[in-house]
Amino acid sequence: METLKRKAPDGPAPADNASPLKAPRADAAEPPARTTLAAADPIACVHDVSYPEGYDAAASASRVLAGGAERSEPAKKFPFQLDPFQAEAIRCLDNGESVMVSAHTSAGKTVVALYAIAMSLRNQQRVIYTSPIKALSNQKYREFKEEFSDVGLMTGDVTIEPNASCLVMTTEIWRSMQYKGSEIMREVAWVIFDEVHYMRDRERGVVWEESIVMAPKNSRFVFLSATVPNAKEFADWVAKVHKQPCHIVYTDYRPTPLQHYVFPSGGDGLYLVVDEKGKFREDSFQKALNVLVPASGGDKKKENGKWQKGIVAGKSSEESDIFKMVKMIIQRQYDPVILFSFSKRECEFLAMQMAKMDLNEDDEKANIETIFWSAMDLLSDDDKKLPQVSNMLPLLKRGIGVHHSGLLPILKEVIEILFQEGLIKCLFATETFSIGLNMPAKTVVFTNVRKFDGDRFRWLSSGEYIQMSGRAGRRGIDQRGICILMVDEKMEPSTAKMMLKGSADSLNSAFHLSYNMLLNQMRSEDGDPEKLLRFSFYQFQADRALPDLEKQIKELESDRNSMVIEEEESLKDYYDLLQQYRSLKKDVRDIVLSPKHVLPFLQPGRLVRILYSTDGRPEDSDYTVDVLTRCSVMKDSSGKKTMKIIPLKERGEPVVISLPLSQIDGLSSIRMYIPKDLLPVEARENTLRKVEEVLSRFAKDGVPLLDPEEDMKVQSKSFRKATRRIEALEGLFEKHDIRSSPHIQQKLKVLHAKQELSAKIKSIKKTMRSSTALAFKDELKARKRVLRRLGYVTSDDVVEVKGKVACEISSADELTLTELMFSGTLKDATVEQMVALLSCFVWQEKLQDAPKPREELDLLFYQLQETARRVANLQLECKIQIDVESFVNSFRPDIMEAVYSWAKGSKFYQIMEMTQVFEGSLIRAIRRLEEVLQQLILASKSIGETELEAKLEEAVSKIKRDIVFAASLYL
Repeated sequence: METLKRKAPDGPAPADNASPLKAPRADAAEPPARTTLAAADPIACVHDVSYPEGYDAAASASRVLAGGAERSEPAKKFPFQLDPFQAEAIRCLDNGESVMVSAHTSAGKTVVALYAIAMSLRNQQRVIYTSPIKALSNQKYREFKEEFSDVGLMTGDVTIEPNASCLVMTTEIWRSMQYKGSEIMREVAWVIFDEVHYMRDRERGVVWEESIVMAPKNSRFVFLSATVPNAKEFADWVAKVHKQPCHIVYTDYRPTPLQHYVFPSGGDGLYLVVDEKGKFREDSFQKALNVLVPASGGDKKKENGKWQKGIVAGKSSEESDIFKMVKMIIQRQYDPVILFSFSKRECEFLAMQMAKMDLNEDDEKANIETIFWSAMDLLSDDDKKLPQVSNMLPLLKRGIGVHHSGLLPILKEVIEILFQEGLIKCLFATETFSIGLNMPAKTVVFTNVRKFDGDRFRWLSSGEYIQMSGRAGRRGIDQRGICILMVDEKMEPSTAKMMLKGSADSLNSAFHLSYNMLLNQMRSEDGDPEKLLRFSFYQFQADRALPDLEKQIKELESDRNSMVIEEEESLKDYYDLLQQYRSLKKDVRDIVLSPKHVLPFLQPGRLVRILYSTDGRPEDSDYTVDVLTRCSVMKDSSGKKTMKIIPLKERGEPVVISLPLSQIDGLSSIRMYIPKDLLPVEARENTLRKVEEVLSRFAKDGVPLLDPEEDMKVQSKSFRKATRRIEALEGLFEKHDIRSSPHIQQKLKVLHAKQELSAKIKSIKKTMRSSTALAFKDELKARKRVLRRLGYVTSDDVVEVKGKVACEISSADELTLTELMFSGTLKDATVEQMVALLSCFVWQEKLQDAPKPREELDLLFYQLQETARRVANLQLECKIQIDVESFVNSFRPDIMEAVYSWAKGSKFYQIMEMTQVFEGSLIRAIRRLEEVLQQLILASKSIGETELEAKLEEAVSKIKRDIVFAASLYL
């Protein structure tokens, strides 16, 4: 094993491409203390404010300018000079007004949250702090507890001091407290929404919208967000909904500027592509791509490594790009480094390639061992022997870590603590590590610039890149942060530029209706689903778009009205006939040239007419035809060939290409003799010359085509009907009085453009109608219809017994679970069977070879599927858009056996031997299962089902134990 010693940086920094194992160095003189930005600096921050209609803006502005002069003492003093954006935001808080702070990761947004908490505690008011993830809530609780002491925590998993003045919680818990009309609601003066940009999350974003709309009317808000270009739009919405001013403090300032490098696969150096001033260096980018050696896949693709449970056993190669990269980073003192990968397996695989690397001294190793085992002491002796635990320590001692959602939660937290303490120099992590946790490094490496998003592989978006690269550069320690992209395939400079220099993703609404939301709205005192929709950010954004759409319509109408055509009415009639004629011709072509009719006639030598407006790449087609034709062949800068079909008379190459059947436009009755071997260019050229001779012979009347009825025996009714209509239309054309009008083709072109404008105007007007009407109005009606048909609400929208149950269920599909409960399935099953069945509601990952559950569990799963199918079909009948089969298949039995054994009392290592899933993923599922059980307990209590309530309590006691529910190290 090689122990890498770090040497001091030396020599001037190479500007563009570095020689092997040299990288542009950060300046040796690092600033000792935290750097500040002078308030006079124009780029410091932008301060704007949104006022509700009819608000006295002048009075508010003068208060802000006074800067809370009536209070001489600030609520909290900081041991450093505040950045301009922090000072601006705190001034708004001192004046009792809401503020949205939009700034980069690690710019120091937490300072504003700390001030809001200090101010609330000083004024003896209650303050709520919400975050999107439990792990982040736990960390913030620890941080705030050390600072203020009067702090509690509520995450669903844990409740500590629920009566404290400052309560830290997940946004879901805050939403549920609002629906339940908790006492706490009346006392809340300030609500802090951390990571509010989560509102655009497809699954969970709606929770933020509900929480903001329903927040107590007398409360004020602090929104902390990553940079979003439309922060003002968000503040305008808050001001409108809560009839109070909302300030925006926006800064693009990074305390530590970033440099962005490309490391081309197979190369051995770095190329600076964006400098710390944000300039994109195209020449350097091109140089990097020119040395690119396409990845053979040996070091990165998991097919070549044999996966084992937990840590991966793979061939570690000193020659791999990852090894070279980490070696260079350590030698140049660019650690700590976070290497982002987009798959849990790959994270572990890459970490194992560092087998010959040791980055820690003996005293650091001893420290790691002490911290590691004092954390693991929370586990039982059996759990300490889990492969994931025993495999991780040797890696950690060498200063290398892995962080992803498949790890045991306790391991994940140990790794975070070791990283914060500087004992891990090199961390392989998935992108979840870039969310919320304030753990910056000196360098961030992207092991890939493409990710699979569930549908396809795509380039990283600029928003994702900004989020992850924001981890580079530690404030007050590094003069600059370093981001390195490992690129293993050609990418356009424009793509790289968009990714590296593009703007952050906008904050757009991901609002959607759920039955749980509707029922809770109907049940609460002043709840009204329509009001929630009217005040949603979704509706606000739809209304916002209206003036733009109106402007577009005016411009299009003005363009359309400027087109004056003689004899327009008569021409329109002729144009409509032409459109019909074209459409019928296409119908006939589609019938005649369908595989059924055309395939018997596609013999070698048949002359065919082809559409050559497209290039010769087969699309997704069931049938392709090999055709000899003439093409122009071009090469792009990377040497890749592109071919375009051209007329035979033009200059080009004779090429055999595969075309989709849809590109064949007609079959000739002529067949020619062609040589068997078309590989020699001469053979192809001679054949095409003969084709040209044939064409010249039939120049006058055109090449004879196969007759669809006589030759091809096309007999379908639709064909005969279409041909009869075509003949009738041809007769009408002959007699049409406008046919002989001068410049008819010109006039038809203008009319066509005019018709297209009309279609565009019509489409925009349709969009406007759906915006001005209440968004989701039809869906709301349909969902209410479903609830009535299932007996959850009365015709007057009064919530019934079943509805009360569904109100409590927010962590699983509320309708299917409620139906299952009322069908008696949960009552009839044993406790262990019931728990196994409920696991199907919380398991989302797709497993390839999941074991089939035992017979009695399979029977229960069948009942669940039938219930789900009934619920889905009913929704379909009520006009809800739903794919019945994919809804039924969303309930997965993959972990039923493992959960059944866990409820029976098996040890964790035993259930891990039964399944292929990651330890962390299974633990997360069982914890979510406990959440569902707790919600069912509340539901049973609310309808007086004491027997079921006792059974569910027993289920919780059976699964809530050992490593699965080990306490967080942050608490």
